Amino acid sequence: MLSQQDNEILTRVGPGTPMGDLLRRYWTPALLSSEIPEPGGDPVRVRLLCEDLVAFRDLNGRVGLIQENCPHRGASLFYGRNEGTVTAPRTAGEGVCGLRCPYHGWQFDADGACIDMPSEPPTSTFKERVRAKAYPVHESGGIVWTYMGPRDTMTPFRDFGTESLEPHQV
Repeated sequence: MLSQQDNEILTRVGPGTPMGDLLRRYWTPALLSSEIPEPGGDPVRVRLLCEDLVAFRDLNGRVGLIQENCPHRGASLFYGRNEGTVTAPRTAGEGVCGLRCPYHGWQFDADGACIDMPSEPPTSTFKERVRAKAYPVHESGGIVWTYMGPRDTMTPFRDFGTESLEPHQV
């Protein structure tokens, strides 16, 4: 029988706990691709390893998994608008889009970068210093996988033969 202390060590998976740090070193299934099927659709709440996150598919089809609370005033990005434009390219063939906070209108892309602050002048660089916590994702076999550990220890995603299958075949 485990002691209470050993039980706590083995069952607590939040950030900074021994098991939480261990599990974050592996690609983890976060949600089904079918839960965020359409680009620009509503965000979805995800609770993973004791963290409250929001998943969304931006207008370019990229999946984002970011912290639920806006880094500015803590408003829930679950209530944010998934918006953007595909006509203002940030990189070749890609428009600027992401979740817009319902409180002050800050907008975050799938990587957690702040891409718009309506209250700042266009020449301001303040938005370049603000980020929402975001995790890398990979879609395979109808599942959105995420890596929540340190970036320097991230292993390449390992495909188990489902990469080429349609989501309904898995």
